Amino acid sequence: MIDVDADGVVAFTQALVRIPSTNDPARGRNERPAAELVEAKMREWGWAPVVYEAAPGRPNVVAVVEGGGGDGPTLMFEGHTDVVTEGDLSTWTVDPFGGEIRDGRLWGRGSADMKSGLAATLYATRALQLAGPFPGRIKVCALADEEGLMIGAHHFVSAGLTADVDGAIVAEPEAGEICATAKGALRLRVDLTGKMAHGAMPQHGRNPIQAVGALLVALAALQAELQERHPAHEHLGEVYITPTVLRAGSEEQVNVIPAVASLFVDVRTIPGAEHKDIADRVAALAAFDGISAEVSVLVDRPPVDVPVSDPVVAALAAAHRAVTGEEPVYGGVPGSTDGTVLTHWGGIPSVVYGPGGKWIAHQADEFVEVAEIVRCTRVFAEAARRFLSGDF
Repeated sequence: MIDVDADGVVAFTQALVRIPSTNDPARGRNERPAAELVEAKMREWGWAPVVYEAAPGRPNVVAVVEGGGGDGPTLMFEGHTDVVTEGDLSTWTVDPFGGEIRDGRLWGRGSADMKSGLAATLYATRALQLAGPFPGRIKVCALADEEGLMIGAHHFVSAGLTADVDGAIVAEPEAGEICATAKGALRLRVDLTGKMAHGAMPQHGRNPIQAVGALLVALAALQAELQERHPAHEHLGEVYITPTVLRAGSEEQVNVIPAVASLFVDVRTIPGAEHKDIADRVAALAAFDGISAEVSVLVDRPPVDVPVSDPVVAALAAAHRAVTGEEPVYGGVPGSTDGTVLTHWGGIPSVVYGPGGKWIAHQADEFVEVAEIVRCTRVFAEAARRFLSGDF
């Protein structure tokens, strides 16, 4: 088994957690300090990272580590440097950016999602490099803005950096599950425009709020239809259409029928459910007499469904088996990850696997088991060796 620097990967995770890399311009926060720490570690090892500005203050850091063992495929390890806000501090019992280790756990915002996974990809690559020559190469990537619009992953794809990649391992927390499938996300905005009028004379207006009510009923029926047409996926569950935001009128003028009402809808899909068809159906359902409707697609991330026989999945499964002595458990990602962008827009088969609980992300008192960080580092190193050598 490839020897990994267990103390080093844990300490580096702590250092990353202690950086509050939320996207929070009001507090002067972004991913840059975390990206700089990653870049510095890469340079310490003699790597030659390249920094790409996905947006001001929001860099991607990419290093290519050649194996020195002849021609071979390219494996991508991917992690993100941003974390969600810590939220209400009164709900935490630890310092969210303290990186404290207690009771065998490393605590803090981003400990699971996903600074431990990012650290594991770096230290796994370094371990394989020190173990001797290997064919091909590893592209180690720390990307920005996974928690937002995934501008880091989109920039990575648009810059042509996926062209030479044969497979990607995304180090999100999945509690030891190998997730070659991920749910799709389609977010829509529906603007309904009627005619403003006095509340005492509704006959002179066209009330878009009433149209919203009818649309909500129609969306519930559409969800039921889609669930019947696309039975629940083994790992991803059902298709869901969830209204999340409604804007109309103003409490200062409750006697006024507003001209415009806006409804935001979060659609979660499984393989087989086509996003364009769903958006078109919503547009058709939003057509009401005397009300104009405009449907905008805010986010379009199709579901991922990579065969478990794909080399990157098979190599990861073989590595999990070799390191843990346990048969791999396959699962699905309930949301979307940078892997969604890499697969659908970059053309790379991707699989998600990493340290941390599957449901701990974004919660107060976020933590990751220290032993799991080290175990995943070993699995990543072995997965890279097997993928690059074809031993799976």
